[in-house]
Amino acid sequence: MCIQIEEAMVFGSGTRLLAGVMTAACIVLVGPSAPGSALFGRSLPVDAVSDVVPNRVMTWNICNPCEASNVDRAAEIATYAPQVVGLQEACVRDVERIRDHLERLYGLVYHVEYGMVLRNWGRCGGAPWSPGAFGQAVLSAAPMTDRVTVEYPDGGSEDRGYMAVTTMVGGRPVRVFNTHLAQRRQEAVRADQTRVLAAELARHDRAIVLGDFNAVPDAPELARIWALAADTDPRCHPALVGTCEPTTDWHSKFDYIFLRGIAPLKHSVRATPYSDHHLLHTDLDPT
Repeated sequence: MCIQIEEAMVFGSGTRLLAGVMTAACIVLVGPSAPGSALFGRSLPVDAVSDVVPNRVMTWNICNPCEASNVDRAAEIATYAPQVVGLQEACVRDVERIRDHLERLYGLVYHVEYGMVLRNWGRCGGAPWSPGAFGQAVLSAAPMTDRVTVEYPDGGSEDRGYMAVTTMVGGRPVRVFNTHLAQRRQEAVRADQTRVLAAELARHDRAIVLGDFNAVPDAPELARIWALAADTDPRCHPALVGTCEPTTDWHSKFDYIFLRGIAPLKHSVRATPYSDHHLLHTDLDPT
């Protein structure tokens, strides 16, 4: 189409004007020639990585504000380009758009698996008789296998659960869990939920647990997880709670990357205007 318009430009001023208009339309239809074009997506910071980091994982609760732009969410993820991303409070349609923007605007190609626990028209749209699915999702640059989705017997004030997949991180296979525990002031419910999660986590020698646990590090309901895994920040432990970096706008650490049989190299917590939870990502020792 663009080549035909270019050839037509030899036929006089009227045709040249038409060709100019159509060329502009062609640019819009085809999209930007370079990833991250400001015409179609938010430009990345100058220190953003240019390709997927094979030993990097990220966790992010993306809802609140739930109506944030998926273009902006994709740009936040693309800045750090992790191998694996665990998303919580995610709608399927939002995850699909984020994934599409990551590929179209930044050249980052991800597989996706879902761990949806409810259908909610108010949160995820869709037709009232066919509302969108809501829960967790995992994006991985490598294929994923053996997906399981488990809904906790008691979700508290809203259905909650975990999902798990096997994928490659740092060139080695690992079991990746992604969860979202019951809301604050539901300690007993979270204790039951971590009992379910810990029983499955204990079956794996190498595992990563991503998620929003809605609990500070010294909360009793996290004891079972701490007994099996360590936080990506070696300074963060229930006995050293004052050294744990907050991951929320209200200055609490609720988001974790727990590691079992894997050593961390470095981690980062970055506030974002697109959620009241910060981006938490870590680079792992691949050995």
